[in-house]
Amino acid sequence: MARINTVFITTALFLLILASGCSRQETSTNANLSGDLVIFHAGSLSVPFREIADSFMVLNPGIKVKAESAGSLASIRKITDLKRPCDILASADYSLIDKLMIPAFASWNLQFAGNEMVVAYLKESLKSETINQDNWYSLLLDPQIKFGRSDPDADPCGYRTMLCLKLAEKFYDQPGLASRFGQKDERYIRPKEVDLLALLESGTIDYLFIYKSVAIQHKLPYLVLPDSINLGNPALKDHYSGVEVKVVGNKPGEYITQPGEPMVYGLTIPDNCGNRPAAEAFVEYMITRGSKIMEKSGQTNIGPLLTGKRDKLPDNLKLLLK
Repeated sequence: MARINTVFITTALFLLILASGCSRQETSTNANLSGDLVIFHAGSLSVPFREIADSFMVLNPGIKVKAESAGSLASIRKITDLKRPCDILASADYSLIDKLMIPAFASWNLQFAGNEMVVAYLKESLKSETINQDNWYSLLLDPQIKFGRSDPDADPCGYRTMLCLKLAEKFYDQPGLASRFGQKDERYIRPKEVDLLALLESGTIDYLFIYKSVAIQHKLPYLVLPDSINLGNPALKDHYSGVEVKVVGNKPGEYITQPGEPMVYGLTIPDNCGNRPAAEAFVEYMITRGSKIMEKSGQTNIGPLLTGKRDKLPDNLKLLLK
């Protein structure tokens, strides 16, 4: 009996020590972190960022995450035009940070996730039982069908939709296809792609152009578009670059050109950050433990890869670079 008790106690102590070690490794708490953490992020990041933020606040109870969802261009303009303080800016298109924030409003940019365009719908959507990769463009142009898309001047999903349609012109040999789509159902354009979900669920529209991750998060049926169109295949970078669109820039009358390229999300800590210790800790947490949440939410993990000045990158993030 004594020997059994000894074995039991030894085993229990070993498991306790092991669990303690795992707990320290998993939590990464920092008692010194406190205050508000303001995050402006793309609408398509709402679901994973909410879960990541909730988990981060449990581990760091002194922090209160205040996240605002909007189109990426609109989110950036909150900083560049409205001069609003922000601790973390996360864009659905990393290149917008390079073009609109560096060097005047930020010093670096981390690429961290990928996505692709799909056509989402409901089972009740008109002709949903017949849509496929060969007929989707003619089906959506049917006068009986209503589709939604987001605003190209406010949201990357909007101009990526137009890029996909320009690629579809070539793929299906349908000159003028993008123009015909651009002139149809303009009343269903919304500031960001997630704003379209209510229109779909209410039956106001039958289909929408949206990110695959958003369709997955909201359990929507969706049509996978060919890789030559969907902007989701990094190996087709040169092919995607054969099309481009123009969107409004930071100043009235100013435009920037957005070429077709694989979808890559980016984030930065703006220069006007008010809670830098918490921002640096959150970004590290998001890229490490949060990567599993991103994958579960339908987004591929990329990098992280850096654009901008490496010497300006916080030390804890330099260690994570690929």
